[in-house]
Amino acid sequence: MSGPLSGVTVLELIQKGPGAFVTMMLADMGADVIKVETPSRAKESGSGGSAKQGDAALQVANIGNRGKRSVVLDLKHAKGREILAKLAASADVLVEGFRPGVTARLGADFATLSAINPRLIYCSLSGYGQDGPYRDLPGHDNNFIGFAGIQDLVGALDGPPIVPPNLIADFGGAAMHAVAGISMALFARERTGRGQHVDISYLDCALSLLSSTRPIRDYVSKGRIAERGAGALGGSFPYYRLYETADGGWLSIGCVEPWLWTNLCSAIGREDLADGGPRPEDFTSRANPRQVEVGSELEQIFRTRPRDAWFDLLAAANVCVGKVYRLPEIFDDPQMRHRGMVSEVEHPELGAVKQVGTAIKLSDTPGAIRGFAPFKGEHSNAVLGAAGYGDDEIAALREEGVI
Repeated sequence: MSGPLSGVTVLELIQKGPGAFVTMMLADMGADVIKVETPSRAKESGSGGSAKQGDAALQVANIGNRGKRSVVLDLKHAKGREILAKLAASADVLVEGFRPGVTARLGADFATLSAINPRLIYCSLSGYGQDGPYRDLPGHDNNFIGFAGIQDLVGALDGPPIVPPNLIADFGGAAMHAVAGISMALFARERTGRGQHVDISYLDCALSLLSSTRPIRDYVSKGRIAERGAGALGGSFPYYRLYETADGGWLSIGCVEPWLWTNLCSAIGREDLADGGPRPEDFTSRANPRQVEVGSELEQIFRTRPRDAWFDLLAAANVCVGKVYRLPEIFDDPQMRHRGMVSEVEHPELGAVKQVGTAIKLSDTPGAIRGFAPFKGEHSNAVLGAAGYGDDEIAALREEGVI
């Protein structure tokens, strides 16, 4: 069955993982994503460039590039820019991840390409956006979440801020907002007939994620400043934290609602601990002495059984409980497998290889893994041929190092 983006052509000018994740999601949903790659690997990181022909291990590892086609173009060469312009003339979407100003120097900016194709939706991902005093600064996830006020909230009570994995600004923030922005622009084009520029800032998106949380709500309404590690969801209250188990595993407990906390206390036969449970004021305070005491008691209790035994007991008692998995365990989890979030896909050389599925479940036009990542330049001839270049022209371009 065709995906919802079947028939949509996307050009990708991306050298980092979050941007590649954007176009991977579009490819999973049926878009024809043409990954335009540089002849040099010097600046490629994150998702990396596509694997060289024959490197099957890197091909299957490069999940962010799956389902795409790869073309090598030297955009510093005039003929390379001419080819990109010809591809953009019939494309629906272009996604780029350069610093502001770079695409203008390459003749591949929104103003230039939209003049060729007014229906083109042009998405730019940059650290701080296309304007403003920070627009030319380099940056990564920990810089963006620092400016957004997120990093100050991450860490233990009375401890320093910590650096979490780069999932917040990079993937949960910019990548997801870019997919949403592109989808909205495609919908708008159905009514207006025109494309537009989708300007995605990693910093903007990180702050957007924070905007609906308690720290922001309390600050804008009451001027209250959240304290790192404090509050009901900060990890220091007994009903919302991690506990080590007898086998060295970890459980996550998330009983913020009073009835779920009651279920936990009953399940372990310790109703006397119920008075250390959630209170309305916990969202803006530290744990009180009784809650600290209950947390210490639970630490001892959870060390008496293995992780999975605790999970089975508590899940059956309607408790908010989860296992803290190590990566290999993810691929054996029955829920993940049932939902198609982990699977084995047959590779012609390596056999069955593990892959992560598509998270958005559409009932009528579902997404799917539509192929492994391409080899670098694997589709240059086919893409250029479809754009009107003959075999001799393609051979000459390759000889000149343009492709």
